[in-house]
Amino acid sequence: MTDVTGRVLVLGGSWFLGRWVVTEALHAGWSVTTFRRGLSGSDVPGAEAVRGDRTDEGDLQRLAESGSWDVVVDTSGYVPREVGRVARALEPVAGRYVFVSSVSAYAGWPVEPLTEASTLLECPPDADGGFGFDGDPGPSVYGFTKAGSERAVVEVFGSARTTVLRPGVILGPWEYVGRLPWWLQRMERGGRVLAPGAPSRSIQPVDVRDVARFSLSAPAGVFNLTGVATTMEEFLMACADVAAVDRAGIDLTWITDEEWLVAQGVAQWTELPLWRTYRGAWSVSAAAAVGAGFGQRSLRATVADTWAWMASGEAAVGHERTGEQGITAEKEAAVLGIWDARERDHCG
Repeated sequence: MTDVTGRVLVLGGSWFLGRWVVTEALHAGWSVTTFRRGLSGSDVPGAEAVRGDRTDEGDLQRLAESGSWDVVVDTSGYVPREVGRVARALEPVAGRYVFVSSVSAYAGWPVEPLTEASTLLECPPDADGGFGFDGDPGPSVYGFTKAGSERAVVEVFGSARTTVLRPGVILGPWEYVGRLPWWLQRMERGGRVLAPGAPSRSIQPVDVRDVARFSLSAPAGVFNLTGVATTMEEFLMACADVAAVDRAGIDLTWITDEEWLVAQGVAQWTELPLWRTYRGAWSVSAAAAVGAGFGQRSLRATVADTWAWMASGEAAVGHERTGEQGITAEKEAAVLGIWDARERDHCG
């Protein structure tokens, strides 16, 4: 791991991960510039803000003329053609390029266990934002274009000056998707809670602050970023411990027959966030990153800090995906009622 500071340019910088990259960089002593449109979110105090659109060549040229940087951290690249254009504009004035990709770039996610040697989805470095297709449970346009964006950066900066980060599910304060906030709010409401799958199922979401910190210190190369493995039961208990008004009133009802749960029309990943039946969803190795100095805090710490952030009154940037998270109270009660009847029939 490289433990240095200098000048860093963050593409993005006001939302979830980008905001934490800026915050961690400032805390560590970096001189920070952000490049974003300024249409949503807010600037982090202490960073120099350059306004512009990454899709506008004139804005990119103006950005490149405004300074030089030791590191560029790209948290907002999704379209290979556009990422390549950004990389070409910044290559003469940047030492290295850190591109935040995703485990979705792997052809085998979420079905197969993954390492950095696993096969990527095929996407050319000049593809547009609609390349690929969405499968279930297979590939996604998002995954295809992330893979193509990785290639676009390497094509310009070369592998010796490129760091590719492939995080799994990222949680923590300022999360805008709303996965962890939904579970915390559900525990705050209390009562009987539909708990999906086996209590012992291993999950490995990663803390946003750990990803941000590693983005500034990681060497060249490709790194999966996942958190310390914990169980679904430990996760839900941690949520209950910090958020439940009446901790004794929380009743987790584990529905271990996942095929039955899917048959009831309960959507994996969204209606019950972090629940997914495919064996590869939570089997992504971060050994290479850990070997390069990647620090992983406990999921319990992430849960507690996210609850404290929610209680502070600060709010994440509004996003359409937030509305996808969480089963309604009415549907949850209905599914639990059908489950109870099924269990009674089995016992009878």
